[in-house]
Amino acid sequence: VQLQASGGGLVQAGASLRLSCAVSGLTFTTYTMAWFRQAPGKEREFVATITRSLNGGRTFYADSVKGRFTASRDNAKNAVYLQIDSLQPEDTAVYFCAAGRPVFSGVRDSSAYTHWGQGTLVTVSS
Repeated sequence: VQLQASGGGLVQAGASLRLSCAVSGLTFTTYTMAWFRQAPGKEREFVATITRSLNGGRTFYADSVKGRFTASRDNAKNAVYLQIDSLQPEDTAVYFCAAGRPVFSGVRDSSAYTHWGQGTLVTVSS
């Protein structure tokens, strides 16, 4: 199983980025996909999730990113995306994609995800 995140970079506050995660080695449509991030010196935190097709492809977001982050998935391409708008310096972090089969109540729990990508770094300058 491989999850390959990409799309990070150094941007100025207010800019937008689109992160991608290419997935191989598992039946993509049967997995809920999530994004987590880890800022320097901080714990990894939940950002967004988009459920598997069976559960309707629903999205859930951390309160801190609602309205600025949009998760989507392309089941034909085995890929998940995170559109980030109005980037702020506090969004600086390594962003990880993850695959799992959590129950709805557990979509924000990192332990519910069994497969992880290597992360892509987003740095936002003020």
